[in-house]
Amino acid sequence: MPNEPKKQEEKAVPESKDRRKVKFEVYGEEMVEKIVKLSGNSGRVYLPPDWVGSRVKIIRID
Repeated sequence: MPNEPKKQEEKAVPESKDRRKVKFEVYGEEMVEKIVKLSGNSGRVYLPPDWVGSRVKIIRID
């Protein structure tokens, strides 16, 4: 039947040991590669001041 809920066969969020790398294709204007630094209880990445107010996307690569 079309309205039946689908059975979930896999976990919604895989455990870290089961994670696989995926490919992202992103179009943009500029790219920088940085190391995330510790900042209190979180991480921080400094970006160029002329990027202030711009939309950015962050992708963890390792």
